[in-house]
Amino acid sequence: MTSPTFAPRIELSDHARGEAERVGILANPGFGNHFTDHMFLAEWTPAEDWHDPRVVPYGPLQLDPATAVLHYAQEIFEGLKAYSHADGSVWLFRPEANGERLQRSAHRLALPELPLDWFLGSIRSLVETDRAWVPSGEEKSLYLRPFMFASEVFLGVRPSQHVTYSVIASPAGAYFTGGIKPVSIWLSEEFSRAGVGGTGAAKCGGNYAASLLPQQEAAAHGCAQVAFLDAVEHRWIEELGGMNLYFVHADGSIVTPELNGSILEGVTRDSILQLARDLGHEVVERKVSIDEWREGVADGTITEVFACGTAAVITPVGTLKWNGGEVTSGDGELGKVTGAIRQALVDIQYGRARDEHGWMTRLI
Repeated sequence: MTSPTFAPRIELSDHARGEAERVGILANPGFGNHFTDHMFLAEWTPAEDWHDPRVVPYGPLQLDPATAVLHYAQEIFEGLKAYSHADGSVWLFRPEANGERLQRSAHRLALPELPLDWFLGSIRSLVETDRAWVPSGEEKSLYLRPFMFASEVFLGVRPSQHVTYSVIASPAGAYFTGGIKPVSIWLSEEFSRAGVGGTGAAKCGGNYAASLLPQQEAAAHGCAQVAFLDAVEHRWIEELGGMNLYFVHADGSIVTPELNGSILEGVTRDSILQLARDLGHEVVERKVSIDEWREGVADGTITEVFACGTAAVITPVGTLKWNGGEVTSGDGELGKVTGAIRQALVDIQYGRARDEHGWMTRLI
């Protein structure tokens, strides 16, 4: 089946922020606090397929109280960044992988799969329209949030017959502003993020909603993130609330929990595995028990722990806490292996290193 023609119309905003206001925001954007002047929208119905692609002024979405997503959470999203290079060009990092994951998430949530040319085209048309919002320097970027939701006005429990797809963009500052420091992680022993056969491998809002209460618990114990165990044996490490985990062993090997249907297949995760191999590390994907983490750090078998995600790229993990104990890896500073992998990744993303794997896509 051929995809419908992607030919977006552009409706420019008549209330776009002035240059002075925009420059002020870009100087210290934070994360998720400010949004560009436009957004992308498109619709889907069984009769018309994907249609009406458009870039329009950023603004509220009007939803009927009976809109399906508000009742049954039929929704998915993605997260990726646009990077400004030294020559003024703007690039994406592995956008096809995000588009393919959006399709897999759509399949799991009984939503229509967005063609890859529409996914890439929607991002390109929005970034081209809001080019002035792409920040430069200090590991700044333009964070892009494509998302899709059930927009039919109907309370019956079935897949929505009207779906809206959108992309919004938000300038993002460097995640670590005071230097990269290891974070503390709280082990959730009461709650599970997802189960095999559930929606854990899909990037949908419900998974993140399920992590919020354990995240509150983590914060109450002075931790920045929460680690989840499997939902059956409560023994095997899965992932953090929104990040994949890695364990660096004393022999230089790097181990990460294997994908089992309940762990999100992160784009950054996959990239790190390749870069680790490039740097000469043996990479192993397998089950990792919580006892292996605790005992490995205690006896020196595990020398570094780190996590990854689109926002922070790579975050070193220092202390794991749980009811009744804690264990700390490293010396409280960024580990050598963690730092080398992180540097290799961001150097590719910002055009400072050769893109050996063809991961970067130029937008402008």
